[in-house]
Amino acid sequence: MAGAHSVRVAVAQMTSINDLATNFATCSRLVKEAASAGTKLLCFPENFSYVGDKDADNIKIAEPLDGPIMQGYCSLARESSMWLSLGGFQEKGSDDAHLCNTHVLLDDAGNIRSTYRKIHLFDVDIPGARSYKESSFTKAGKDIVEIDSPVGRLDPTVCYDLRFPELYQQLRFQHEAQVLLVPSAFSKVTSQAHWEILLRARAIETQCFVIAAAAQAGKHNDKTESYGDLLIIDPWGTVVGRLPDRLSTGIAIADIDFSLIDSVRAKMPIAKHRKPIDFWKSASL
Repeated sequence: MAGAHSVRVAVAQMTSINDLATNFATCSRLVKEAASAGTKLLCFPENFSYVGDKDADNIKIAEPLDGPIMQGYCSLARESSMWLSLGGFQEKGSDDAHLCNTHVLLDDAGNIRSTYRKIHLFDVDIPGARSYKESSFTKAGKDIVEIDSPVGRLDPTVCYDLRFPELYQQLRFQHEAQVLLVPSAFSKVTSQAHWEILLRARAIETQCFVIAAAAQAGKHNDKTESYGDLLIIDPWGTVVGRLPDRLSTGIAIADIDFSLIDSVRAKMPIAKHRKPIDFWKSASL
């Protein structure tokens, strides 16, 4: 059980498909499982509610945050009395050709407490795999977000953001992050090479817990396959939560120990030692 200075969290792994009702049923089951384990926060992966066969399918089902899809998940949070991290929701954009890839945080009363719109869009040609151009149907966000919760100060990001350490430096040193959330649908090729390495690096360099649901797992359709491998990592870079099978549907559980955050930061005070931006502007080469 979680101690006096810790709180229990869970992260979910699943294989979303192009069926809103089926995905909601899977999420409902995982919420019940997490609630029975006494967790205060359950984190779902990017595109938890829907993965279309084509980009146009995602645009077609996109809804505003007060629409029936998100309201169903608000009900799940309220009925379970648990915070939910819903990464990569297809939020209706400002025009008919684009959506926002939005990370929504719900509190235990089912209220939307925070929304983060993915800043870094995945426009990449992966060697030996397919090409992606997320910007063709997604509008990039501009703002970083933090929210205080029973699980500490949460800072949401989404998937490809992980490759940009300056974002996480801002979250840690300007916004006092304690727990970084990284819901993802990482491709198989990139995950095998980089996923765990990048996550552990972000945890170590920010001295934060990292809850990472790269937990879209397996084949969603004929064109799209995700790697899975959900992880919870502590501020020392140690993996403290993981499913043994990266293709299964299920949850991993760990306790966020706030005393560990304080201890790591006190013993290695990088916040005091780091140089401000102005130092590097004036530094001689």
